[in-house]
Amino acid sequence: MRHTTCFLYSMLIVMVGVAHTVSAGIEEEVVAFAVVSELPKDKTRIPAKVAIDGTVTDTKLLAADHILANLAWKKLEICHALKIEGQKSTDGFRVHSVRAIDGAMLPMVLQGIAGDCLLKKALEVAPLVD
Repeated sequence: MRHTTCFLYSMLIVMVGVAHTVSAGIEEEVVAFAVVSELPKDKTRIPAKVAIDGTVTDTKLLAADHILANLAWKKLEICHALKIEGQKSTDGFRVHSVRAIDGAMLPMVLQGIAGDCLLKKALEVAPLVD
């Protein structure tokens, strides 16, 4: 009887451990907003200021193959505003869907960043126009 109890208890511990491991490996899909912060050189890793739940971080937007074919992604430039869905990871933010949006549609924590970016871009480009 004692061996059966130990065996069942051991199996319960193993099952709880496996369930915890599986649930920890599942990453939650997150909706975020981003402003491209630097001139993109590599379209698979775009540097951006990303707002998730009111917190802004500098991170890389990591594009999957189907995102690379998206017209909004192909035309990305500095200061572009995006609404993205994907998963946070240690490497950056893995993008599953992307939409280009107007800067006024950004959350308030990003609107100042987008405005400063556009002003800086205008001051750098304006002297070249004549």
